[in-house]
Amino acid sequence: MMQNLALPVEIGQYTIPPGKKQQLDLPVARLPTQTQLSLPITVINGAQPGPRLWLSAAIHGDEINGVEIIRQVLTQLQPKRLRGSLIAVPIVNVFGFIEQSRYLPDRRDLNRSFPGSPRGSLAARLAHLFMHEVVRRCTHGIDLHTASHHRSNWPQIRANLADPETYRCAKAFNAPLMIQSSMRDGSLRQAAAQRGIPVLLYEAGEALRFDPEAIQIGVEGILRVMAILEMLSRETVVSPKPSIEVKETQWARASRSGILHMQVALGEVVQKRQPLGLILDAFGNKSAKIQSPCQGMVIGCTRNPLVNQGDAILHIAKFSNLQRATA
Repeated sequence: MMQNLALPVEIGQYTIPPGKKQQLDLPVARLPTQTQLSLPITVINGAQPGPRLWLSAAIHGDEINGVEIIRQVLTQLQPKRLRGSLIAVPIVNVFGFIEQSRYLPDRRDLNRSFPGSPRGSLAARLAHLFMHEVVRRCTHGIDLHTASHHRSNWPQIRANLADPETYRCAKAFNAPLMIQSSMRDGSLRQAAAQRGIPVLLYEAGEALRFDPEAIQIGVEGILRVMAILEMLSRETVVSPKPSIEVKETQWARASRSGILHMQVALGEVVQKRQPLGLILDAFGNKSAKIQSPCQGMVIGCTRNPLVNQGDAILHIAKFSNLQRATA
């Protein structure tokens, strides 16, 4: 009988009983001015037992699409209609968010600092706090990202699709694309996987910009995942076009330095050796063509037309069967 009862969620000094929603501030560290910085967390603890899902955004402080995605998701949930619990952390890297920077003040990448340490660098301490107070309490996770500075990404899920539960959640999210992605050392996804927690990483849009389409896809995807986890009693609305699944990606790089003129767009299907753009010199006299190294879909691109030789220009998801992928 006791197994059918919802349990309180305990984070830091806070206890959130079943059927309640609470916003809380989890202290992280003080600025040199002695101002306290805290993690903003919203917990919705359902009236009925079920999975515990965390949502995180702005692990890179300038990646703000996820902040809006989480805000919109929270407006659609009521604790009395929720099974299980949702722990939402819209701004993980509070230091980078304030500075509109990808990094922490010492230029460390928080997403290369997990699982962290209570006595390490600021990045290590923040990573440890997030793992200890959020991740270890959850059964599933969704981490929200955008491309890095001066780049943009087509909406995509990156995950270990070889894991059945992760694959089930990735299919339910139903982003335009889902990619089999290896773990990166020190990433949140790797640290969670070592605890046996399935995690989806959603990439869409660019740093310091809201992308309405990417936000909408993210909100709808999260709600679909919550539905297949039976956290929500709602019909799962799936796009008539399922996610394209790929196992490999490749970058097209600049063969010379100059000014880039792009000839393709995000989401566009390209053929091998198809022209992707031109790189001109400052006088517009000399040019170099960029050709696609494979057949596939453009899933990421630079937004800065000033390029150096060897720069990554376009990120392409490789299709083994182009006809099936475009069907």
